[in-house]
Amino acid sequence: MEEEEGGSPSLRTPSTSSITWEWRNWPVIRSVIQHPLIKDYVTPKELTRFLRFATVGAVGMIVDLSILNALVKLAGWPLLYANSVSFSAAVLNNFTWNRLWTFPESRSRPIRTQLPQFALVNIIGLLINNAVLLAVYYVIRAWIPDPWDYNLAKMFAIGVVLFWNFGANRLWTYRGL
Repeated sequence: MEEEEGGSPSLRTPSTSSITWEWRNWPVIRSVIQHPLIKDYVTPKELTRFLRFATVGAVGMIVDLSILNALVKLAGWPLLYANSVSFSAAVLNNFTWNRLWTFPESRSRPIRTQLPQFALVNIIGLLINNAVLLAVYYVIRAWIPDPWDYNLAKMFAIGVVLFWNFGANRLWTYRGL
């Protein structure tokens, strides 16, 4: 809220704000969701949720890659064990931020119900992540030097699991929000 001359407050709507992250101010995203093949299936609210989910996922990726590299390079852990621990830490980070920011309405629901649902979705996500990580790692490690080989494989796995996690959590953990 801003004050105009004379001390009376004025409200600025989000669409007229000069700096905002909303999808309306991103021409590429706006043109994609207004495409005739997409606009009937993707609402602006769902797109906003997906962008928030992806942002939280990006932070989770930093957590995931940092812990993965620390465990592999500093502690000498095998890749699969390190990946399982780093993925789990990222899941806890993501659950917290998704509950607070992506799906804030979910805070009205009991955490003892949501957390096990979120954990089960992410256990399946971990299995997918481990499978994609190992498959890509064994294909590319002959051409790409360490540590870029497993980091590239890990980023590819994170990209694949992003869509699984969002879809499954949206349809089950955060259903009806």
